[in-house]
Amino acid sequence: MSSSYNRPESRRESPYLTFTPRRSAIASFDNLVVLANYEEHLREARKIVWRDRGEPAVDVHDIYECLVHGARGGLRASAIAFAIRSGVNLVLLLARIKNLPRSKRLSLIRHALLGSDSFRAAAMLGSFVALYRFILNALPILFPANLTLRDNARNLFASLFSTENGQDDFVLDDSPVSSLPASPLPRPSLPLHISPGDRREARLSSSAQVHQIWVRRKTRRWHSVLAGAIAGVIAISFEKRSRRNVIAQQLFVRGLQGSYNAYSEKRGFRIPHGDVLVFSLACGQIVYAFLLSPHTLSKAYWRWIEHVAQVPKEVLSTHVGMIRHGTYDPADLARILGRSDLHPTNATYLAQWQKTLPPYGPCAMAHPSHPRCLTVPQDRVLAVARWTLPIYGALHFVPLLFFKRGAFARAPLHMILRAAWGTARSTTFIAVAVVMYQGWFCGMQNAHRALTALGTEVVPGWMLDSVLSRPAHWLGGAVMGLSLFMEAKHRRGELAMYALPKALESAWIALRGRGLVVHTGKYGNPLLTAFAMGMVMSTYQNDPQHLSGLVRRVLYQFIGPN
Repeated sequence: MSSSYNRPESRRESPYLTFTPRRSAIASFDNLVVLANYEEHLREARKIVWRDRGEPAVDVHDIYECLVHGARGGLRASAIAFAIRSGVNLVLLLARIKNLPRSKRLSLIRHALLGSDSFRAAAMLGSFVALYRFILNALPILFPANLTLRDNARNLFASLFSTENGQDDFVLDDSPVSSLPASPLPRPSLPLHISPGDRREARLSSSAQVHQIWVRRKTRRWHSVLAGAIAGVIAISFEKRSRRNVIAQQLFVRGLQGSYNAYSEKRGFRIPHGDVLVFSLACGQIVYAFLLSPHTLSKAYWRWIEHVAQVPKEVLSTHVGMIRHGTYDPADLARILGRSDLHPTNATYLAQWQKTLPPYGPCAMAHPSHPRCLTVPQDRVLAVARWTLPIYGALHFVPLLFFKRGAFARAPLHMILRAAWGTARSTTFIAVAVVMYQGWFCGMQNAHRALTALGTEVVPGWMLDSVLSRPAHWLGGAVMGLSLFMEAKHRRGELAMYALPKALESAWIALRGRGLVVHTGKYGNPLLTAFAMGMVMSTYQNDPQHLSGLVRRVLYQFIGPN
């Protein structure tokens, strides 16, 4: 027999379930934890760049917290503005880099990414957000809503110049609006700085607290007006002088839009197709200035209209000279007569016009290759469409690729067809607008020739003069603006807001030339910016639904709820 120690030891099965950890399971769990932390970091990083909807307002209790809140917002806005401006500059440069010398490409790319324009944009938007957030949140602390202006001033003066510690500070109240009447009894005072341990929070649900904070943010309208005005004046000083005028004008019309929407809803009235009406009025002034007062338009905008109109520039100078002074430059007529595509009928007409010199620039100079005015529209529509198609194509397709990638991935064919249809509508809109005024321009001259042929015994002089009067030119531009009905409804308001500041600037310069308005000089743009940002921020802080969707989303991403 073998000894007991040589026998193999029997192993009994355990009656219970056992779990033996494995390295692969532990590694998988660790990977899940790392992945969750990574996704959480990505969400936090995304919040720095993109603000989620419905973000609650930040509750601040003292001046130091206002400073921190404003500084954080300013730094975030500066970084985003710098990145956006650099990206836009780089895209615009890459679109034309093939036509630039190779030796200058690297320096131009460096300037596009790190040029002064990017730093100016960062300083302008960063300073505005920082100052606005600081002032908006500091005013309720410095001037509580439950005290009169006299008590606020006395408490503020006492808090600044008192030698005692916290004995003369004013009352801090977080209530939305004090519904109690002013009482002569002294109110208990709280120190300007409240430590976190000494604060007493109302025991409300999170939704109720957010609602209370939102109501408190919109109680005093003059807070947002003053904060927007001060921040706007300081921020605009960081931009170039050549761009301050454009920025101030756009802000002004956005403020007008929001104020009008709020007022119309409050009074309960609405103007049908108001965006088309505004666009028509603006086009009346712009087209009048383009033909008869070109000095009231900026040179860049005048050249843009000249390219869109697709007419020789000689007819413009000849027409304004004949209407205003009764003279013209013979060199302009000589250049038209020397064109190779000049139709013989038009050459005969121009020679006769040179002898009689009627008080207008001949429409034959506007369409030298077409003998009759009725043959112009088809060719003019195609010419304008060829020139504007790439521009509007980029405006419709670029946002689709950059901002609607999810919808494009889900239904690419539908989104492409939608963008193509929008491009076709926009191109047709601008082409029809040009043809409409071309017809008006030729119609005025044909009517003048027909009435002149009838003789002064039949047609009175005032009627003959009214055909080519300045109001007639303005009316033609207003009629041209009705072409906006061809554009998509959601784009009509944006186009009206683009044309309105150009028209207002032209009208202001014309009135200033007649001595009807004062000359603001270097203070004009800061004053206009202050007035505009007061209106914009008042509407944004109290009635944001009355601003356009684009403006509201941009302000929310840069500024936030408060």
